Amino acid sequence: MNLIFLGPPGAGKGTQAKIVVERLGIIQVSTGDILRAAVKNGTELGLKAKAYMDRGDLVPDEVVIGIIEDRIKEPDCSAGFILDGFPRTMEQAKALDDILSKLGTKIDHVINFEVNEEELVSRLMARAEAEGRSDDNPESVRNRLRVFQEKTQPLVDYYKGTGILRNIYGLGDIQEVAGKVQAVLGA
Repeated sequence: MNLIFLGPPGAGKGTQAKIVVERLGIIQVSTGDILRAAVKNGTELGLKAKAYMDRGDLVPDEVVIGIIEDRIKEPDCSAGFILDGFPRTMEQAKALDDILSKLGTKIDHVINFEVNEEELVSRLMARAEAEGRSDDNPESVRNRLRVFQEKTQPLVDYYKGTGILRNIYGLGDIQEVAGKVQAVLGA
């Protein structure tokens, strides 16, 4: 099963992806994790991405699309994957469609986690404190939420039009939300 988890920063995509990975035995492909690892390791990609990430801006499409294409071609993704944090723009969504078409596969479900802004800011500030993440400061958080609304929210309509979008209200405890995800996936 191939999935996309959509939703604003702090909506719980990564947390829920880990639960689904465990349940279904598929791979989580987290753009954020890949980019943060590149920053931590001081790679060329990491150095390019860091300036964008620290401002709360999206890393340019061509960089992210290349990363994702390389990753989903890996053998461990052949049994299924969850894209967490990708696509974030219409250009990325269309590039993903092309990549999957070349690979002879498709996305089965797009799960959109809906959470109000007040809760998102609270979650992200708590995460910043717990994990020491430089990309989770009040200024960048508000910018990331604004960028999400501008760039990523149109994907909700795009995937709604394909018939594979499933909206989930992401408030409640982790297991409650996981139950909603499980009901959608039928797994």
